[in-house]
Amino acid sequence: MNITITKKAFDWYKRELGLKPGDAIRLFARYGGCSTVQKGFSLGIAKDEPAGEPAAQTTVDGVTFFVEDSDQWYFDGHDLTIDLDEKGDEPVFLIQ
Repeated sequence: MNITITKKAFDWYKRELGLKPGDAIRLFARYGGCSTVQKGFSLGIAKDEPAGEPAAQTTVDGVTFFVEDSDQWYFDGHDLTIDLDEKGDEPVFLIQ
């Protein structure tokens, strides 16, 4: 599994969450919502540190985005791209 975040999406997170180098964002499965991969679940985010070795991670300008091993099932072997919906001014998760 790979995680990709576009510059526009990263800039949105940096602005909205006040991210700075050394910060980390955990991507996790949460009950409820809508997903193209897991019915009845959606993707959540939290400013957090990895509990151990992440199942997947990417670092942009010193900020790490990661998925814990315990949430890897949600992606079902797919990759994740985080982009920005400019019209709605919010991130969108594309699981391919």
